[in-house]
Amino acid sequence: MAPEPDRQSLQDLLHDEMIDGIDEELELEIDDDLLPHLPEGMADEMLLTDAGPRMDRRRYFSELLRLQRELVKLQDWVVHKGLKVVILFEGRDAAGKGGVIKRMAQRLNPRICRTVALSAPTERERSQWYFQRYVPHLPGAGEIVLFDRSWYNRAGVERVMGFCSEADVQEFFRSAPEFERILVRSGIILLKYWFSITDAQQNLRFLMRIHDPLKQWKLSPMDLESRRRWEEYTKAKEEMLERTHIPEAPWAVVEGNDKKRARLNCIHHLLQQIPYGDVEHAPILLPARQHMPDYARKPVPPELHVPSVY
Repeated sequence: MAPEPDRQSLQDLLHDEMIDGIDEELELEIDDDLLPHLPEGMADEMLLTDAGPRMDRRRYFSELLRLQRELVKLQDWVVHKGLKVVILFEGRDAAGKGGVIKRMAQRLNPRICRTVALSAPTERERSQWYFQRYVPHLPGAGEIVLFDRSWYNRAGVERVMGFCSEADVQEFFRSAPEFERILVRSGIILLKYWFSITDAQQNLRFLMRIHDPLKQWKLSPMDLESRRRWEEYTKAKEEMLERTHIPEAPWAVVEGNDKKRARLNCIHHLLQQIPYGDVEHAPILLPARQHMPDYARKPVPPELHVPSVY
């Protein structure tokens, strides 16, 4: 049972979550030219976390931009070579999977890199071969697919919550390695990440979501029940990693107690798994704008304008 956090711990976490939300917006706006001009107050205090001293925000932004530039290079290489890449993100609720997926896809072309987050299976899907509903989402040449949870639902939530039988689970453990070997033999590059957080850290993040109206939607009844069954999930995770860690598609565990470090570490690791190089592009030239002397722009009717409330 996780110890009850004291009031100061909750206040610190609230501060960190608010800063993280602000940073998410800054990440989209910031670039190398702006980075040196950030005010001194942007550098975070060296608050101690479970993962050690908190990373300075200037360094975080700088490293994230550098890694995202490399992701763009990787994207170009995937298209150039016609590669097919599948990346699975698994882990406990509130472990930070969504945050790293967002940062990976943030500056990539959504037509090339897409995220798949399937809802609960329909009645028809439950009657199908278990892996069938994931197959249509696999990539073609020149595509990257990020699975925000995957077929490993069967080894985790479905098993712990009793949504499948133990026979189904054992069949999954027999089938999953073979399914993944088939994917790899077909030419798919398959990477699997498990995001790990401590009991106390998940407890704090859940409390934050409960008290933040903007994040309450992230907490489902299933999430709350998973909190109660922490130890059952631990046992399920341990067996899952043991029985599905194969040479063709090994697991990589990301320490997720510090969100910023987890994002950087995961992206850095991903970039090491796929050899890539620079792809030459023809220079981009902006064409001269055509002017038609007989064209006169028509005024937009006032009723079509959005009211200027601000």
